[in-house]
Amino acid sequence: MWSSVELRHVRTFLTLAEELHFGRTAARLGVSPSRVSQTVRTLEVLVGGRLFDRTSRRVRLTPLGEQLRSQLGPGYDELQSAFLAAREAATGIAGVLRVGMYSRTNGGPLLVDIVKTFQDRHPACRVELIDTGFGRDQLDWLRQDDVDALAMRLPLSGDDLTIGPVLSSEARVLLVARDHPLAGRQDVEYEDLAPYSVADGPLPREMMAAFAPPTTPSGRRLARTMVHSIEEAIMRVSVGEIVHPTIRSFLEHYPHPNIVAIPITDLPPSETALVWLRTSTSAKIRAFADSATDVIDAHPP
Repeated sequence: MWSSVELRHVRTFLTLAEELHFGRTAARLGVSPSRVSQTVRTLEVLVGGRLFDRTSRRVRLTPLGEQLRSQLGPGYDELQSAFLAAREAATGIAGVLRVGMYSRTNGGPLLVDIVKTFQDRHPACRVELIDTGFGRDQLDWLRQDDVDALAMRLPLSGDDLTIGPVLSSEARVLLVARDHPLAGRQDVEYEDLAPYSVADGPLPREMMAAFAPPTTPSGRRLARTMVHSIEEAIMRVSVGEIVHPTIRSFLEHYPHPNIVAIPITDLPPSETALVWLRTSTSAKIRAFADSATDVIDAHPP
């Protein structure tokens, strides 16, 4: 039976064991949910027992599935690492390194220097910067192998993620329209946002909760307005529909004549970092992270 097991069986099983959802697993693997179901059934036949309990509402691992995941997972990670190491030994640090970000602010003030330093050190490798936008889950870009690394705002957690060097750490400001009631203030506290709606977006909940906390210090819940792009958020702020807690350099990257920034005194600085999949760590990613660390160390705050 072992000779009949294919790598796609293992990958599908481990992905479903992580997601516990056929639709999300299919999206990550780039196949249909029916193909995921068929692959899992084939593997269950080869193993000789059920690996998942499935109902209309939930999917969960059986004890046999838990056992298989705990034993297969480390081996699969080692197999991936061995392949990447062999490929890098054959090709070196060459080709293209794809770095994604949904906002140009995520790269930090030294991104251009980091890219130039990396390409000077490794002239056979070109950095491609990709706008990931708001159209899909940011981590899907990594898990679908559409980017090699992301410049992402923190906090961000996940067993499959590596958080690399911090790219930026910035004080917080509130964006408001020039004729907004808060526009004349020298500074604000987060409690002052309670009467207004703030921008919300399709980004990791953990990150959004830290960037724009859902409640004020006194416990008042803020109204939230879903936006589908940074440009939409700017338009809504400019006409006074929403206010937007963000970072100090935002208006340097996205200037608007009818928006002003007011310091927020009681939110901690917001950080961004280079993020990549633990199992996709490569010589190119390590070299880019090293370049980022060296440039940042040479430019202390």
